[in-house]
Formats: sequence, C-alpha cells, structure tokens
Amino acid sequence: MLTVQVTETIGCAPEELLTFVMDIERYAEIDRKIRPVHWVRRAGDYTEFGCRGHLAGIPTPKVVQWMRVTPGQRVDIGLAGPPRNRLTRMLAEFTASFEVTATGDGRTRAVRTLNFTFRPPLRRIAEPLLRERLTAEVREEMTLAKQRLEGCS
Repeated sequence: MLTVQVTETIGCAPEELLTFVMDIERYAEIDRKIRPVHWVRRAGDYTEFGCRGHLAGIPTPKVVQWMRVTPGQRVDIGLAGPPRNRLTRMLAEFTASFEVTATGDGRTRAVRTLNFTFRPPLRRIAEPLLRERLTAEVREEMTLAKQRLEGCS
C-alpha cells in the first residue's frame, strides 16, 4: 500500500476548511490530481463527482469519487462503487481523507491522507515511482489550500 500523509496548520476554522474541500469545483483549482471535474452531485453531507485527473503528472482514467463530511471533524473520500470505476479498480483501490482539529488559536491542524493499493504486478512499479512525486504534489496542494484560505496570493 502507498500512503501519503501531509500535515499543515491553516489560519481558518475547521469548518471553513471542510466546506472548502467539499466544494469540489473550487477545491479542484488547487488540486491538479482531480482536474478537470466533469460533473458534481450533492446531497447533504455527501458529494459525488466525476473527474479525469493526474497522478504524479500521469493522466488517469475517468473516475467517479464520493466525499462525505463529518462536520467539524473530517472529509472521507473514495471511489464510487460498481459498476463505476471498473478500469481503475482493475489497477488500484483508493481512499483519502482530511482530518481537522482546532488548535485553540483560531487555526486548524489539517492532516491530508491518500491511500493507494495497487494490484500486482503494478504495485512493484507504481509505489516506488509515485511515492516521492505524489508526496510533493500533496504538499503543494496543502500549501495552496493554506494560501487560499488565509487570503494570500
């Protein structure tokens, strides 16, 4: 399994960060892994969207992902169930999350985690190839989220 985890402290309330993440069209402006977003369906705390992104600069098949927010705590993300994502699931499974904690000084500690389980024999190639590049992409994503939410240019 390839797990990438990046922690950032952002000058906003936890709910503000979670709202930003759940607004997937807006979030895609800073997360190139999910661009372009083709469509979005929202129902309360649940969002489903279709995208064709890039993983460490490599184009991915079109996927349908879901996001569910636990207010004040986290957003969980995964691939929508069958029959969607058939090609992607032949190659890998994917889950992700944003966990947020108020720091007590008006800021939020955010932990961004991505998990990929690649199928053999792709695993031996993908994990070492993607680990460093994907970690750099997630660091950049969190830096851009911080800048956006703190009003920096």
